[in-house]
Amino acid sequence: MDQTPAHDNYNPDLLRLMDRAFATVVEVGCSRGALARAYRETYPQARYIGIEIDADSAEAARRHCDRVLCGDIESLSAADWSALFPSSCWVFGDALEHLRDPWALLRRLRQDLGAEGQVLACIPNAQHWSVQARLAAGAFNYEDQGLLDRTHLRWFTRSTIVELFQSSGFRIEKMLSRVFDEPAKERFLPAIGELAAAAGVDRERALRDCLPMQYVLRAVPA
Repeated sequence: MDQTPAHDNYNPDLLRLMDRAFATVVEVGCSRGALARAYRETYPQARYIGIEIDADSAEAARRHCDRVLCGDIESLSAADWSALFPSSCWVFGDALEHLRDPWALLRRLRQDLGAEGQVLACIPNAQHWSVQARLAAGAFNYEDQGLLDRTHLRWFTRSTIVELFQSSGFRIEKMLSRVFDEPAKERFLPAIGELAAAAGVDRERALRDCLPMQYVLRAVPA
């Protein structure tokens, strides 16, 4: 699982969904431990396990986590996987899109996660207006970070995010849109609306779905 460059920032919207003291939190793609640090400022007694593929970031994250596994979540040994349970909250902050088979991983997690457990995730929106504009221009160029991060292996929209979790045995309990101030979008929204109408889909739904940069969600076992 390749990742974007290491950072010391955390997603405040994701943190807001971590709104209680979980016995054990497992964060996949914990980077340098910024989210762990922020969460434990409020819930210092929670056990926090990070999983990080980059060795330098994993080492830095150990300052804020009880335990950090340095490796690929999709290649963990049976013993390492079993050691992650029991756990009550799993966090994928911009991580699922980096996996080779996020469907298989979520199905595996569903088998071992308790009935009261939950999964929190932040996932970039491939339907974002800027991606549609680039496609129209034939300019789908990979970048070091952002929506066209060159390490993304999977691409999701709002509807396919719902399908991802439903097909893996989860029910999305809460889903929030991360919409930022992007004045340039006003030039493209009319054309996106027309394209949606030409495709025979709901124009207003298409316009709403092209605005979020990312979706943040909480899912529970179905």
